[in-house]
Amino acid sequence: MVHIEVCYEGGLRCRAVHGPSGVELVTDAPVDNQGKGESFSPTDLCATALGACMLTIMGIVAERHGWDLRGTRVSVEKHMVSQPVRRIGKLEVVIRVPGEFEPAARAALEKAALTCPVHQSLDHAIEIPLRFEWGTAVGA
Repeated sequence: MVHIEVCYEGGLRCRAVHGPSGVELVTDAPVDNQGKGESFSPTDLCATALGACMLTIMGIVAERHGWDLRGTRVSVEKHMVSQPVRRIGKLEVVIRVPGEFEPAARAALEKAALTCPVHQSLDHAIEIPLRFEWGTAVGA
């Protein structure tokens, strides 16, 4: 169990504290929803969680097999919809992996990304197209 404490500070801003570490983060409402957009919005954190979770689970698999994933990047594009209610409609994910990997390694890493806990927890109403770019240069 992990405890996270969130406090509303006013002005559509919240401060969250991660119980185990004490690390804080701030959220703001986005500009298109009455906010200032000065930090991650709560739905931005959802998109961030998806990308970070995919890379983390891929990293666990890679370390187990001695594969080097350093420099791997994920790009997540969040698309909101407003009907029937405002929500995340689509999270487009591109994972760019530098280096060469055998087909079996690629399959294992792709499976890891698709079975990460965040991906498995998101509602099926959210479209999550995923594309891998293998052998992509670091920083691309």
